[in-house]
Amino acid sequence: MLRSLAPEIWVAEGPLRWLGIELGRRMTVIRLSSGDLLVHSPAELTPDLRDALADLGEVRFVVPASRFHGHLYMEQYREAYPRVELFAAPGLESRRRDLSFQGLLGNDVDPRWSEDIDLAVFPGSRFLTEIEFLHRPSGSLILGDLCMKLGPDRPLLSRAFVRVDGVYERFAMPRTIRLTVRNRRAAKLSLERMLGWEFDRIVLGHGDMVESGGRQALEKALSWLE
Repeated sequence: MLRSLAPEIWVAEGPLRWLGIELGRRMTVIRLSSGDLLVHSPAELTPDLRDALADLGEVRFVVPASRFHGHLYMEQYREAYPRVELFAAPGLESRRRDLSFQGLLGNDVDPRWSEDIDLAVFPGSRFLTEIEFLHRPSGSLILGDLCMKLGPDRPLLSRAFVRVDGVYERFAMPRTIRLTVRNRRAAKLSLERMLGWEFDRIVLGHGDMVESGGRQALEKALSWLE
């Protein structure tokens, strides 16, 4: 259910169909220095997942990547964990009026996370403004939809779509996402912020992770911003 990537960071993976395309999805769990758990892009809170999380610590913070990515099932965590705090990416608070949020994600890091985590806003457009996370102790960059890499294990229709989208067996920014970027200067500044971080692994919301050479892979994938 939960797979360890390195000390204090785990992932859970499962299916996700979008417009008939099987993309898959990945949740990331970080145990902060305080011992509290931060859940990124929460998965459905099944009894098995709840038991696995209980073995790690107390779920205290639940965060999405954007107003589109990672907000499903937040209500389940609100119901299950009385002390949990939900955070919104820009625009999510108006999309999920059924939820109350304790904070808005941006470039400033909550001081309760700052020993372990850094953040960067990738300002595409109103269609995609994504929050990118760095887990500093494990050198892991955590993305939502910003980049993907999907392989031959997908169904035929999915493989055809991701070929057109430019991410078939290739770590890249999907063409459908790239088209949403309007302020290239702001996006380039965000990239420069991320490239200033120390990381080797990239944890993707969809597709195969980059286990090493992540900084170089990100620089290449977003080199079109130059």
